[in-house]
Amino acid sequence: MHLTSIITVNYHQAALTADFLRSIRTFTEQESVEVIVVDNGSKTDNSDLFRSVYPEVVYLRSEKNLGFAGGNNLGINQAKGDYLLFLNNDTEITEGFVGTMRSELSSRPDMGLLSPLILYFDDKRKVQYAGYTPMHYLTGRNSGIGVMDDDLGQYDNVTRETGYCHGAAMMCRRADLDQVGVMEEHFFLYYEELDWCEKFKRAGFKLGFTGKAKIYHKESMSVGKESPLKTYFMVRNRWLFIRRNTSWFTAFLFSGYYLSVAMPFQLLRYLISGKFALAKAAFGGLWWNVTHSADFRQLVVNRR
Repeated sequence: MHLTSIITVNYHQAALTADFLRSIRTFTEQESVEVIVVDNGSKTDNSDLFRSVYPEVVYLRSEKNLGFAGGNNLGINQAKGDYLLFLNNDTEITEGFVGTMRSELSSRPDMGLLSPLILYFDDKRKVQYAGYTPMHYLTGRNSGIGVMDDDLGQYDNVTRETGYCHGAAMMCRRADLDQVGVMEEHFFLYYEELDWCEKFKRAGFKLGFTGKAKIYHKESMSVGKESPLKTYFMVRNRWLFIRRNTSWFTAFLFSGYYLSVAMPFQLLRYLISGKFALAKAAFGGLWWNVTHSADFRQLVVNRR
């Protein structure tokens, strides 16, 4: 049986990660798996807690906060599996999840990344993710498929190509990852999985969604639904993503739209509602792109 490496990143949420490990232990007893927890930016050693829940866990501690991409890349470097399964620590899996994901991916060699049906943990009937539409590169926007629909079994037998996979749950083959490369750590938080999807597409792979496997996601427990941290990186990385993954002309058109339409509207909305910390964070995300424009010879290496 092929070994599957399950990689998750913990950031100051030891109790949440312990719940995640309990879920893994419960539903992978018959599977060949290794579980890797990257304790990211940790000031304390949580190995005893995690091993009390999952004794075989591979515990990697980084005192420096490496971000989502950097944390996962640290796990990748230690993973021994033929398949790599990336799961957020605020998810809980279901019976047969790992085997179904591996079976669906192995039967579709043209797919490089595969994500499952993602349901909200607080209301397990509600869909968070059943695929994404393609990106509109002039606006930097795309849409989720099935968001907030009731799960009535409509996706139970569905495996199909999708615009993007979801960072909360993705599986790939090790051989394909070695060809494509790891996640780009410039992003630190948000958009790194979309950028990674673009790398897989440029390498000739399709991106997949399957409703045959499902997880529950405790959405936004990491940084909150609307926080300065989230706002900063969403604004910063939306522009960075477009500049990295489109032509110079498309990036130019997007920049004009972003600076003259999208961001003035967003900043005005924050100011009118008194959310000054969010406005400051959004402006900081814009300013990062301006002040790092000279770095794009190194950052923008994958243009079409």
